[in-house]
Amino acid sequence: MEEADQGTQRPDFIPEVGEDAVDAVPCSPCMALTEKEQAELCSELAKVEDEIQTLSQVLAAKEKQVAEIKRKLGITPLNEFKQNLTKGWQEVTTSTAYKKTSETLSQVGQKATTAFSSVGSAISRKLEDVRNTPTFKSFEEKVETLKTKMSPTPSTGDIEEVSDSTPDGEPVVKQPEGTVPPDQQTH
Repeated sequence: MEEADQGTQRPDFIPEVGEDAVDAVPCSPCMALTEKEQAELCSELAKVEDEIQTLSQVLAAKEKQVAEIKRKLGITPLNEFKQNLTKGWQEVTTSTAYKKTSETLSQVGQKATTAFSSVGSAISRKLEDVRNTPTFKSFEEKVETLKTKMSPTPSTGDIEEVSDSTPDGEPVVKQPEGTVPPDQQTH
């Protein structure tokens, strides 16, 4: 039964990092290796895995050391992020593609401004033409006539007369000095 299990494994099977690769590598005679070659390869594999484990531990220790040094220097992850962002933005803005795009957008903006200005001028001319047509003049006169009929006519009196009136146009009655108006007399 063991031979059947080994026969179903692929000969190109490579275990993922962290798996016990020594046990996972098929050591079958179908690989055309002598027992001595297989033993040497298994030994080398174990040695390389050991080195990988050692390097991972060294890397973790170095990362802790870097974090501690940065903490002592006051370098926070946010500061690092800001610096990386600034550096990245500088790289983008100095790139050829960015410069070409910026120039193109600037030219498009100038052309759009010119086009909108031309359209605005054309509309203004057209509205002026409409305003000068007899139909519009007639309509304008009718509106002016209606406005004149609807608004109250100011009196022909002087400014003092206008200022001595109430908001509804009633004149204010002045009382001689020292007299009390009838509505304020006590009974």
